[in-house]
Amino acid sequence: MSERLRTYLNLFTLAALPEHSVGPRELREPRQLFETLARAGYQGVQGYEIEIAGLPAADPALCAQLGLGCATAGVVHRLGTIDADTQRWADRGYEAATLHVGRGNEDDDLAHTLLDEVVAAADRHSFPLYVETHRATLTQDTWRTVQLAEAHPDLRFNGDFSHWYTGLEMTYGDFDERLAFLAPVFERTRFLHGRIGDPGCIQIDVGDGDPAKHPSVDHFEAFWTAAFRGFLATAGPDEHIVFAPELLPAQINYARTVPGPGDNGDRVEDGDRWQQASVLNDIARRCWHRATEAHAETGVTAGISASDDC
Repeated sequence: MSERLRTYLNLFTLAALPEHSVGPRELREPRQLFETLARAGYQGVQGYEIEIAGLPAADPALCAQLGLGCATAGVVHRLGTIDADTQRWADRGYEAATLHVGRGNEDDDLAHTLLDEVVAAADRHSFPLYVETHRATLTQDTWRTVQLAEAHPDLRFNGDFSHWYTGLEMTYGDFDERLAFLAPVFERTRFLHGRIGDPGCIQIDVGDGDPAKHPSVDHFEAFWTAAFRGFLATAGPDEHIVFAPELLPAQINYARTVPGPGDNGDRVEDGDRWQQASVLNDIARRCWHRATEAHAETGVTAGISASDDC
């Protein structure tokens, strides 16, 4: 696998793993946990500056000792905050940060000013900032996101496409047409949060990832292949793209639940997020292979569709 694609794990994936999970449910000592992730094949982690949900903070120095990359995440809800945050992240040794920008109800002037500050901070501190495609933020709407991308050529994205897929019901109408419209976003994507949803739920268990069993898999393969092709067509030779499964627990209304065994009425998650993260990485690697083959043949991003190479 090319070092241009790097597979990380968002640490929140490990929050409140259910009892049936085979993942590191009780392992919270940072070194042991990060060593476990390295042995599982992850090339890095994404986490936060502080402990959250019983999980250790992302530790750039420790990760570097173990040969792991280390990214973080933040929010930009007000003007005048992102420059100081970026300086701190750079000083602490993080390699990049994904951002929730705005809350979705900002007018155009404020939206553009917020993004101007993001682009300026990334440039000033030579630190990658990736604006996440996420509900309840500036990028909750695909049309507006494309306009923002074209107005800010240096803007770069973290693609968390389940928010659009479910929230905008992207299977309603011509999916391939919607995918083509998003080319300006794919060309600027440098980070991906791995998650698959369906038209009614933002995060689903896809078993072994067989598209015949879960039709959404085809669509997300199209998303991720398009993002990889956009990256290959526009990124510099020293740039890489990160794929980081971010599978969140039922306690914050992401993982679905089903009735558990017995008659006590308890509900349990319908899958194992630890295992699913591995499945999503396998799917991403398939998409990367298809994208690199297509790029070698054409060198362009045009013509990507849900039925093309997926």
